[in-house]
Amino acid sequence: MGATVGIVLVSHSGRLAEGVKELLEQLGARPETVAAAGGGPDGGIGTSYERIAEAVAEVDQGAGVVVLPDIGSAVMTARLVFEDEPRDDALVVDAPFVEGAVAAGVLASTGAGLDAVAAAARDAYTARKIQE
Repeated sequence: MGATVGIVLVSHSGRLAEGVKELLEQLGARPETVAAAGGGPDGGIGTSYERIAEAVAEVDQGAGVVVLPDIGSAVMTARLVFEDEPRDDALVVDAPFVEGAVAAGVLASTGAGLDAVAAAARDAYTARKIQE
């Protein structure tokens, strides 16, 4: 299989990011294509610029990288990484954290391109769980 879009999960909680990574792997994502960048520099609640930058490098296979932050400073920190080191092949995507990650991960595992994977994550906002 060729290069796959990488996915970086940025959460304030290391355990949450690792849990979503585990879910994506159970759904077929290859472990080397998904990275968890959760928690602050000391391992507690927070976000880490260094963890995000390292995670992007870790999953970059040449097809691009989708970065999915959870809330607040995770968004700001992820965006700051790319303000400091601009890239055309990496996107910080506004999507629901779990549902967006699942949609992106499943599509990325099929070999879809960066824009399609990012769109799948964004489209997760409209996926209804219960039809009433």
